[in-house]
Amino acid sequence: MPVLSLPALHANHGGCWLKDRSAETRAIGKGEAIVTAADTPLLMLNAPLVASRLGYPDLSGLDLLELFAFIYPARFVVPTPKGLAHALSLPEPANDGEVPLLLQRAAAALLAQCEAADWAEREGAWTILQSMAKLRWPWASLLGPVVAKPQRAERWLFARLPEWEEAAERPQPAQITLNEADVLGQLDHITGHHSEARAGQKAYAAAAAHIFAPRMADKAPHMLLAEAGTGTGKTLGYLAPASLWARASGGTVWVSTYTKALQRQLRRESRRVWTSPTSGTQPVVVRKGRENYLCLLNLEDALQGGFGGRAAILAQLVARWAGFSQDGDMIGGDLPGWLGTLFRQRGITSLTDRRGECVYAGCPHYRKCFIERAARASAEAELVIANHALVMVNAARGKDVALRPTRIVFDEGHHVFEAADSTFSADLTGAEAIELRRWVIGPEKGSKGRRRGLSARLADVASYDEAGARAITEAKDAAEALPADGWLQRVVEGEPSGEIEHLLAAVRATTFARDESGGQDAGYGLETEAADLDGEMIEAALEAQAALARLRKPLIQLGLRLEALLTDGPDWLDGQGRARIEGARQSLSWRVDLVAAWEALLARLSGPADPAYVDWLAVERSDGRDYDIGLHRRWLDPMQPFAATVLSGAHGVMMTSATLRDKGSQGEHDWDSAIARSGAAHLDRLPRVEAFESPFDYANQAEVLIVTDVPKGDIPALANAYGRLIEASGGGALGLFTAIRRLRAVHGRIADRMARLGLALYAQHVDPIDTGTLVDIFRDDPKASLLGTDALRDGVDVPGDSLRLVVMEQVPWPKPSILHRARRMAHPQGGQAHDDRIIRARLAQAFGRLIRGRGDRGHFVVLSAAFPSRLLTAFPAGTPIVRCTLDEALQKLRSGVSDEAKAAAVSPDLLG
Repeated sequence: MPVLSLPALHANHGGCWLKDRSAETRAIGKGEAIVTAADTPLLMLNAPLVASRLGYPDLSGLDLLELFAFIYPARFVVPTPKGLAHALSLPEPANDGEVPLLLQRAAAALLAQCEAADWAEREGAWTILQSMAKLRWPWASLLGPVVAKPQRAERWLFARLPEWEEAAERPQPAQITLNEADVLGQLDHITGHHSEARAGQKAYAAAAAHIFAPRMADKAPHMLLAEAGTGTGKTLGYLAPASLWARASGGTVWVSTYTKALQRQLRRESRRVWTSPTSGTQPVVVRKGRENYLCLLNLEDALQGGFGGRAAILAQLVARWAGFSQDGDMIGGDLPGWLGTLFRQRGITSLTDRRGECVYAGCPHYRKCFIERAARASAEAELVIANHALVMVNAARGKDVALRPTRIVFDEGHHVFEAADSTFSADLTGAEAIELRRWVIGPEKGSKGRRRGLSARLADVASYDEAGARAITEAKDAAEALPADGWLQRVVEGEPSGEIEHLLAAVRATTFARDESGGQDAGYGLETEAADLDGEMIEAALEAQAALARLRKPLIQLGLRLEALLTDGPDWLDGQGRARIEGARQSLSWRVDLVAAWEALLARLSGPADPAYVDWLAVERSDGRDYDIGLHRRWLDPMQPFAATVLSGAHGVMMTSATLRDKGSQGEHDWDSAIARSGAAHLDRLPRVEAFESPFDYANQAEVLIVTDVPKGDIPALANAYGRLIEASGGGALGLFTAIRRLRAVHGRIADRMARLGLALYAQHVDPIDTGTLVDIFRDDPKASLLGTDALRDGVDVPGDSLRLVVMEQVPWPKPSILHRARRMAHPQGGQAHDDRIIRARLAQAFGRLIRGRGDRGHFVVLSAAFPSRLLTAFPAGTPIVRCTLDEALQKLRSGVSDEAKAAAVSPDLLG
């Protein structure tokens, strides 16, 4: 088997292994590895991860992931030796000592692919390689001899990308009622006639059909709350009636998720329903916010000198990917999640439209824009897979009826409340305000990049329309009151400039003065309620409010001028020009609403509190340093604006999850809290509620162990417990933490030990790998374990033997914030009931990671003696629950979920 005769290095927590040109692979120390890497270009896999293992951040070399991204753009590989071996059909290394040889073989295989006749991604490779060579990319000299120059000049990327086409507006969907027999027949068809019959899934699909019936009254959608235990088959259960309705009515169904992992799963599952386009259009479209997609204008700027150093190499690899990407989605799409982390900076986000500066039809790449293509495709699609935030934002901002769905399935429905809480909020912070300043005025002098202010983006409008030009000038003058570059340092040093910086200085002084938590000394973030403020704070708020009013007025006037141009435009205003002005008008409308929300927040500070809102001041800190300051407003019940904005305009809405209801301390099911957190309580029509039990045999498949002898706050004891539990399980453990600092402390104490046992350990907030890729690595290796925080408690689907142990460091108590306190006080059954519902939901979601299939077996461990019995109803009925010592828990892990363990379990109502 051919190898590339360059030295190769592999490093993990267990040690380092080097294979050079003349010797066998040998184990070496970290010091020798660092010296060797500094002297000689070494083959390695995931250089940032190797650097973190060696404790040498400046490490560089010939990273095989970069080579893979060049040769196979838009393809994913699990970035581990095992994953690379499988992707290239090479023998999997049996141990760490064999990894360097694998790296040499993989490099040879990848380079050989460049000379293969069946290299599908050949187009554009030679052209981009010439640019990479000028950037001194380490792989360029090795690729040069094997990437042949094409006989004809290759087209530039922006010439190769297809253009989207306009389509006629679709008529309203036909009003139809689905027949249950047809729904069950469709379910049988898409699940496979020979698949296992699931009575719960059939009943679930029949219930889901309810939301597709014609609406009988205005602002009264058919609404279904469907709790379905893990294993019910929710996805295909609702896709069966959704696909029937979409095809029969000519309408679009939107399925909304909270996590990107479920979006990827839905895309896969939808292929079983929509096997091929029905009318030349794309039947299934994934929609996300603009900030998820590659901006071609940003990419062009980066390729033409906007990026330097390693970031310029990243831009070239992204250009390679863009030519083969399915939809240009950079965050959770077919761009490998590990690509951005290889370059140790936020280059990926710099290539997306995160600042709302799109010039729409004024962009030379407008007709090829991934964002515009996705928006138009969704208007023609039968199924749109989106996320909760996008659905809410479209409903709140969108004037385009095609973007306001009328049939919506909210999967992961237990997260709708928190998504609404974020969407319908107001945050007047330094970071938000400086972004608004840059949007209005443009970049500060000396700034690089293509950022442009209003006058540059609307230069032709200003030259044609005197009133519009005057409004732009007035807006720029008023925006001088907003924070400018260096605002945070000026505020901290007591030298603010402008009304908003003076406000932020007053917020900081007030928050620090009122701190009773000790967080100022500990370096944590601080907050205080916006009540009983002193005269200096109120005066600063009133002056800031007046400054914002001076900004909002010309923005409104400019919006009116743009609307007038669209209504009665000049002869030279063509279709693209109208599209650009319409885009600018919508962007203006959004910012006018933003400024108005900030004004309302400031006006409240000098008057009586509005009981519908919770307002507070905060200083955001990390490691003892401020990084943002501001005022915050949340609805006490965010489902009130959600119902008015999203639900009232819909015709049918389904919210589904395995954890919609709260099971009280006695195990009773509470639909009242589910209804309240769905927004249905604010409608005139009550929702239909249905519950479908999980088909899994939890009594035989799982066991809950509450370990009582690990002292709270004892980091060495906590780390010892994690290490021994992972060792007893042989890996396959998901460790969940409520604090990043404890996660890092535990990881630092046990990572080397686990590696010496052959048990790989990965961690969020430690390893330089994105969360999605960490989960992919974990899923791919049954001996690996993963430590993480909230992001891993929900939406992680790791079926089979790769996940057989879930460990929580403690009971997941809610964070005692001002917002939490207000909602706690407002709970009709009291504060403890409010907290208990949150904790039980978190426990249920975490437990749901453990058993994903009928063959799964495992343990759920909580390292907390202080585990109230009233919380034990979070776990599925029949699950054995045992309080025990750590030694007893270890014995149970070694023996598996046994009959003996089940016999030792006691019912939740008997546990003290």
